[in-house]
Amino acid sequence: MAGPDSSGPRGRQPFFLQGHRLVRSLLSRPPRSAPFIASFFFRLSIGSVRRFFLTIFLLAALAALAAGAGGLWWVHQPLKLPAPNVDLSVEPGTTPRGIAQAVADAGVAVDPQLLYLWFRISGQDRQMRAGSYELDRGVTPKLLLNILVRGEEATRSLVLVEGWNIRQVRAALAKAEQLKPDSVGLSDEALMEKLGRPGQHPEGRFFPDTYTYSKGSTDIALLQRAMRAMDKKLEAAWAARASNLPLQSAEQALILASIVEKETGKAADRAEIAAVFNNRLRIGMPLQTDPTVIYGMGTAFDGNLRKRDLQTDTPWNTYMRNGLPPTPISMPGKAALLAAVQPAQSKSLYFVSRGDGTSQFSTSLDDHNRAVNRYQRGGGTPATKAAQ
Repeated sequence: MAGPDSSGPRGRQPFFLQGHRLVRSLLSRPPRSAPFIASFFFRLSIGSVRRFFLTIFLLAALAALAAGAGGLWWVHQPLKLPAPNVDLSVEPGTTPRGIAQAVADAGVAVDPQLLYLWFRISGQDRQMRAGSYELDRGVTPKLLLNILVRGEEATRSLVLVEGWNIRQVRAALAKAEQLKPDSVGLSDEALMEKLGRPGQHPEGRFFPDTYTYSKGSTDIALLQRAMRAMDKKLEAAWAARASNLPLQSAEQALILASIVEKETGKAADRAEIAAVFNNRLRIGMPLQTDPTVIYGMGTAFDGNLRKRDLQTDTPWNTYMRNGLPPTPISMPGKAALLAAVQPAQSKSLYFVSRGDGTSQFSTSLDDHNRAVNRYQRGGGTPATKAAQ
């Protein structure tokens, strides 16, 4: 009996033959599902890349936030100084990186690269100024930057007092803190030459005031400022002078103002004292004022003015010589300068101290002698001088 016909339409094919034909069919044409599979893997790749970069971005953002928070904390933390005060010198032309290094070189415990980075990030790195600075304990990187940007140099001050003479001025300069004593060893003549005023006497040439200066400044620079200030004050006073003065020049006004400065005990008497001297100059009467005699004695004056001193001739002895002395005898202030050129409307020719800082003024010698006997206890011989 013959078996079933394997080639017929209803006949079942062997398993291996069916598999073989399926493989041939798959290999003979591209599968319909290929575009779908490619699209699937493409979408899968894009999504992974997106998630990867998003992750990187988030991590970077977190790192930046952490760094920013750390930086914000750091700029407000006090820097460690080797001493309570640290001097920092920034020369003109120093770069921001150089300034950061100078801070570290001054002994401040800070990484100069980190400090330089802070300068750059702040956006103010090109605004920092040269100068001499003093860093105190508690200074932070932020405060340090503010100091450098504002140019808050370490300053000291020196007071030049009304009525001081040049010896007192130079002594004060020599003792001034953190002021370079470039004038030490110079004679008065050499000093004025250094200041650009060769041949001019230094007395009275500097305006009394409070002068601030940077640490490391020179005394010559300070004197130049004081000299220019006196020039301006004297010029202004002379321009405002009264019309009927016996004074012929601003120089004479300066000399008279220096005398008024030394003779004034109370500000209310200043203009009247100036009137006495102007009146005497107008009629050719000797000024006869003790401060000029004392000035002429120089260091020989021991605090007591004696009769023999009044009779010892010097260029500044206004008992022995008529008119004004050859130079000022002190530094007059603004009020004395104005009083010298705007004296009170008075006919007084004499005055004497009442003992309380004020003065008694007189128009005649007899009145003056009575005032002397009244206010200078013990009486005495008649006086002829302007001030006693």
